[in-house]
Amino acid sequence: MKKVIFLSVFMFVSFLGFSQETELVKEEIHLNWVDSYKDALKKAKKEKKPLLIYFTGSDWCGPCIRLDKKLFHTQKFKDFSDENMVLYMADFPRNRDLVSKEARKYNKKLKEQHVVDSFPAIIVVDGKENVLGEKRGSYMVEYYFPFFESLIK
Repeated sequence: MKKVIFLSVFMFVSFLGFSQETELVKEEIHLNWVDSYKDALKKAKKEKKPLLIYFTGSDWCGPCIRLDKKLFHTQKFKDFSDENMVLYMADFPRNRDLVSKEARKYNKKLKEQHVVDSFPAIIVVDGKENVLGEKRGSYMVEYYFPFFESLIK
């Protein structure tokens, strides 16, 4: 009998957690990713902001998908990035239709230039493409904001 009660309570609590998570997903956060690297670099120069280059495999890389959900699609990151950074996503999806031919060309060049051999990777550069900082691999979300804040001057 105790097992039945425990199991019922566990299932109820799990359901509540699932329904709350589902509600959070409905609230979509749209970041201001610049579509072209050239445009992102121009914008960074003009606004005197660092350019965050996010190397990802958006449709196949598990750590990238988690980072995207837990960091990039939060209101905290949106507010911070809108004020302090220019964003460019260097995406390497398996479904090549997700990225234009021109973007694939630039993404490959950026990947070689910054010697990115695994995803996710975040490289932050200034308007002259000098590297200000980088995070390679997957970290707990809490470690990203101190990193970003340390790069803002």
